Amino acid sequence: MMSKNNTNGRNQFAMLTIDDLVPQDHLVRKIDAALDFEFIYPIVEATYSDLGRPSIDPVILIKLVFIQYLFGIRSMRQTIKEVDTNVAYRWFLGYSFEEKIPPFSTFGKNYVRRFRETTVFEDIFAYILEQAVKAGFVTEDNLYLDSTHIKANANKHKFTKEMTHDEAKAYQDELEDEINRQRIEAGKRPFTLDLEKEVKLKERKISKADPESGYYVKGEREKQFAYSVHTSCDDNGFILSTIITPRNIYDSQVAFQLVKQSKRLFPEINCVVADAGYKTPKFVHFLTHLNLRPCLPYSRPKGKKELLSKNEFLYDEYFDCYICPQDQMLAFSTVTREGYREYKSNPKECVNCPLLNQCTISKNHQRVITRHVWGDLMDEVEHLRLTDLNKSIYKKRKQTIERIFADAKEKHGMRWTKYRGLEKVATHTMLVFAAMNLKKLATWLWKGKEPLFFCSKIRNEVDKKLFQARVTSLEQLLSTV
Repeated sequence: MMSKNNTNGRNQFAMLTIDDLVPQDHLVRKIDAALDFEFIYPIVEATYSDLGRPSIDPVILIKLVFIQYLFGIRSMRQTIKEVDTNVAYRWFLGYSFEEKIPPFSTFGKNYVRRFRETTVFEDIFAYILEQAVKAGFVTEDNLYLDSTHIKANANKHKFTKEMTHDEAKAYQDELEDEINRQRIEAGKRPFTLDLEKEVKLKERKISKADPESGYYVKGEREKQFAYSVHTSCDDNGFILSTIITPRNIYDSQVAFQLVKQSKRLFPEINCVVADAGYKTPKFVHFLTHLNLRPCLPYSRPKGKKELLSKNEFLYDEYFDCYICPQDQMLAFSTVTREGYREYKSNPKECVNCPLLNQCTISKNHQRVITRHVWGDLMDEVEHLRLTDLNKSIYKKRKQTIERIFADAKEKHGMRWTKYRGLEKVATHTMLVFAAMNLKKLATWLWKGKEPLFFCSKIRNEVDKKLFQARVTSLEQLLSTV
């Protein structure tokens, strides 16, 4: 039988409190139980004056921001509208039914006048992470690195072209020293290192709306201005550190700073896990220098697909040469300025080779193979890649760092930004990640999840000693090359 609802209940009086209307398992209850927001006061105290009229409670301002990012609300204006009618949000703020919610511009004004160019938001992120560490939920063994892009609030068709300086590459001076050392040992003259190096200029597209964003090109279709979010996390998906840059800066250039930043906070980190974009000789050398185990994937050899790849040539470590599939030797020739050792075949042997057309297209019938001066370290990365430990660790990327980016974009509004300028985008990202850490912390505490002891304290000591022994032997080998 069809029935009709009676709408008289709209005007019904009831003796209720806001607490009665908020479900016991609502996220705001979990967060309120997990974190005492009194920690906000000492963080923002220096930004307030002892004179003047009373301000809005800074805890309310921060809670409003957390409501926006926790529940993926698109703007502060919309957040205020939601709080005005949402009982759970009012309960979280400690507001009654009749209390007026601050206007949407309040946070913007406070940001400009008080919080801008301060470390308030970084301190909030650090405090929440500290609570996760104290709860025993953060592991220190493996560090997962990756980056994703945030679409900038800028029209990709409106830009100017400018010639800008190429950024200095990390570990460049150390690489140049290694190049000259190997050239001297090979009987070659070292390259002269000019004190006033030639300044390299590069044409870049500069957005008219947001000049601090970078022009991002991925394939033929995806071209836009964007920012890069470089992030590190642990085995449980807690975000440990983040750096925001324009999108046209390579991941491997920022990785050095990101690892140092994470290592300073968590000195027991033992292994760094990243994708193929970070698999560069400089980054591997950097990790080895810090005694960190690299966990990097397979990367396809560069070059033309129809020709024999470098992997089909065997490197002889003792004689420092390559052996081709036809058992002919490619002897060492020189060390280039870019840091590569060149190995060349004998054209007289190659001219009658049955694999000549599959090996080289050079007119003098000579195959040239290059090997980085830190190639021994890259070989060690390949050896570690095939170990059971690295395979098991690398599989966790999809449920740690990749899931963080997926959740941030799908649930917390980080697919694009409405802000302009690196500082504002960095603030937005820092607060989103703080909210994500807070959500995970509150949920785990609510479920009564058992604390996890640091993996660094229970790691396989045998494997650790083997890895350290291999690193020591590599360093000894490099010192004698």
